[in-house]
Amino acid sequence: MNVIRFSDLCAQGKVAGQRVFIRADLNVPQADDGSITEDTRVRASVPCIQMALDAGAAVMVTSHLGRPTEGAFKPEDSLAPVAKRLGELLGRDVALVANWVEGVELAPGQVVLLENCRVNKGEKKNNEALARKMAALCDIYVNDAFGTAHRAEGTTYGIAQFAPIACAGPLLAAEIDAIGKALANPKRPLAAIVAGSKVSTKLTILKSLSQNVDQLIVGGGIANTFMLAAGLKIGKSLAEADLVNEAKAVIEAMKARGAEVPIPTDVVTAKTFAADAVATVKKATDVADDDLILDIGPETAAKLANQLKQAGTIVWNGPVGVFEFAAFENGTKVIAQAIAESSAFSIAGGGDTLAAIAKYGIEKQIGYISTGGGAFLEILEGKTLPAFEILAKRAAG
Repeated sequence: MNVIRFSDLCAQGKVAGQRVFIRADLNVPQADDGSITEDTRVRASVPCIQMALDAGAAVMVTSHLGRPTEGAFKPEDSLAPVAKRLGELLGRDVALVANWVEGVELAPGQVVLLENCRVNKGEKKNNEALARKMAALCDIYVNDAFGTAHRAEGTTYGIAQFAPIACAGPLLAAEIDAIGKALANPKRPLAAIVAGSKVSTKLTILKSLSQNVDQLIVGGGIANTFMLAAGLKIGKSLAEADLVNEAKAVIEAMKARGAEVPIPTDVVTAKTFAADAVATVKKATDVADDDLILDIGPETAAKLANQLKQAGTIVWNGPVGVFEFAAFENGTKVIAQAIAESSAFSIAGGGDTLAAIAKYGIEKQIGYISTGGGAFLEILEGKTLPAFEILAKRAAG
């Protein structure tokens, strides 16, 4: 995908003295008192801001935070805690500007944070008048917020239509590169792990991937539905019996291409869903009517790990069992370690996946960790994200 890159503009000396508008993703979790409980997104936004300052720009940064009501600002909607943290990370004061749509006073070398963009009327519906006003604030628009790339909003799409120059920041550019490497031009074999509680939420992803991947590993409640499709009993495990035919269609689509959906040969069961439930390893053919399947078994985990170590590219979305419970974490742990040890290029995304990566301390062994939940899933579905689409359009002139 061809987009203008902000790093290139800086290297070419085209940013000095320019007004730069950066759409970042600073939507951080907060405690009841408003303090930031986890600042990964703020830290991730710093390289783009610093790049703009080093290039001699006048820098405006904005983001959404939470789910404010448009046109009705409340104190809890404020980016004030983010401005404070951003200032600490940049080593300078970062002023917070409210009611900024009509104009912002700013000189080269300065950086300001523009108050929660979702408070502006028309932001979510991508109102053209609002987009044109925001575009008039800057010479260069930079989208560095992959987490919102699947939404066509004022600060993610509209402003990019009308700003003199629209480009991708380093975070967004890295996502575009990683996604291209994993899905557009993958080194084969390409293995995808899609896990989660429901097939229905990931059905379009499974169908899309079944056209492209060499192995489609399913886990969690999704695997239970596929076990039903393969004619196995799953007791009282979480599954969607009404989607068995859809699961069969995915299995057949893979088979027709000489690819496969590996069905578990053994599982870890319990009688109740609890951290202290007794875990029992069983053959997949021996699941009792009152059993709950909470993880893949050691034989299945070892087989999948072996396949992953031979992959050229791995896409990972979702843990394969209830990894939060020690007795049912082995499958996810073995798969995580296999991905870490594999020479394959790996890309991982989704909240539970990131929690598993953190739990097993393998951040440095994953090729690329995607920062966007919904956006990452839509990419796997084969959709073109609005933010990518408009930046590509602007690059094409």
